[in-house]
Amino acid sequence: MTRRQRIAPRGPLGILGAGLVITIGALALLGPIVLPGNPLAAAGSALQPPGGRGYLLGTDDLGRDVLLGIVYGARASLLAGGIAALTSALLGTAVGAAAGFYGPPLDDVLMRLTEAVLVAPRFFLAVLVAALFGPSLWYLALLLGLTFWPQTARLLRAQVLSLRQREYVLAARAVGLAPARILVRHVLPNAASVVVITAALQVGAAILVEASLSFLGLGDRTQISWGYMLNNAQPFLRTAWWMSVFPGLALALTVLGTNLLADGLQAALDPRLVRR
Repeated sequence: MTRRQRIAPRGPLGILGAGLVITIGALALLGPIVLPGNPLAAAGSALQPPGGRGYLLGTDDLGRDVLLGIVYGARASLLAGGIAALTSALLGTAVGAAAGFYGPPLDDVLMRLTEAVLVAPRFFLAVLVAALFGPSLWYLALLLGLTFWPQTARLLRAQVLSLRQREYVLAARAVGLAPARILVRHVLPNAASVVVITAALQVGAAILVEASLSFLGLGDRTQISWGYMLNNAQPFLRTAWWMSVFPGLALALTVLGTNLLADGLQAALDPRLVRR
C-alpha cells in the first residue's frame, strides 16, 4: 500500500466526510467568484421565500441574499477552523514530542504546563478576548489554537513514549545519531497520524465555537458567518424559517464532515485497522 493510499480516508463514512469537506471548501474558495456580491448589502425585497423572485434560498429581513451569506460564511468558518487546527497542531507537536522523547525533567515541566492550559475555560477566554480586543475572527481563531493544543500534546506524547523504545530507534541511537535527528527523522513520521486525526476533529470544534460566539453577538460583525446569520434569524423562526434552517444545515454538515473525515483518516492511518 502506497503512502498516498494510506493517507486517503477509508470506509464509506470517511469518503462521505471527505466529500462534504471538499464541497464546503470548494464553496468557500469558488463561491465568491461564481456569486460575486456583498453579503451584508440588501439584494432585493425582504423576507422572500426560497425560489421567490430568483432567490434560491430566499432573503432575510433586510433583503440580503441567504445563499450569498452561506457562501461567504463558509470562508469565515473554515478560516477559523483551519487557523485553530494548524496552531494547535504546531504547538501540540512541539510540546508532545519533546515531552515524550526527552523524558524527565522536561516531561514533568511540559505536562504541568499542558494541564494548566487544559483547565482554562476556553469559551470564557474567547468572550474575554472579544470584550478586550474587539470581536475579530483572527484573534478568535488564534485563541482557539492556543487552547486546543494540550489535547494534541498529550496524545502525541503517549505515542512518542511507545515509539522511542522501538528497535529502529534503539538502533539509531547505537550508531550515534543525534537525539533531535532521531526524533525528527524516525519518531515523528510514525506518530504523525495522531496529529492529523486530532487536527481534523479540532477544525469542527473551532467552527462550532466561532458560530456560538457569533450567535451570541460576540463575533466579528464586519464579516458574514453562519453564526451571525443564525443570530439574525432568531426573531423570524416562525415567519421566515429559511433564515435559520439553511445556515444551520450548512454548519451541521460541515462539522459532520470534519468528524467523519477524522474517522476515515484514523481507519487509514492506524496500522492495526489497515492490516484488517
